[in-house]
Amino acid sequence: MLRLSSAPMSMSSRPKLEVGVSTFLLKGNKVLLGRRRFTSVGSGSFSLPGGHLEFGESFELCAVREVKEETGLDIRGLRFLTVTNDVVSEPKPVQLINVLMCAVLVDPNQKAINLEPEKCDGWDWYDWNDLPRPIFGPVEDAIHRGLDPFLFN
Repeated sequence: MLRLSSAPMSMSSRPKLEVGVSTFLLKGNKVLLGRRRFTSVGSGSFSLPGGHLEFGESFELCAVREVKEETGLDIRGLRFLTVTNDVVSEPKPVQLINVLMCAVLVDPNQKAINLEPEKCDGWDWYDWNDLPRPIFGPVEDAIHRGLDPFLFN
């Protein structure tokens, strides 16, 4: 955990604040996860499809856009789950505000495609009771606090 000083910082040295939307895609008792490449926060961890919230964009539209951009999948039944607030120091200081949503596939037979191979090693479905490790920090924290996306489905 990064501790921030109360001393004023220059704009260039100020840690960054990022707001993202991540989506638990549910299929049976499985959730879609991809391993993050070594180019971003949480590199090497398994994460949900998601990304940066654009100015003026709703959480729902961001979830639909990011899932489509990263996996090619069409989703429906979007529901808000929770918001996480994490400060990380590696690879650089950043405060991550992550809106967690859940959804299901429009077509359960549609296959995930890795449309951003520079950011993700690929997508696969994992049993909720046997998730791979490590899980991306903000998602893992929410799960440890008792978040179960299947209760919202």
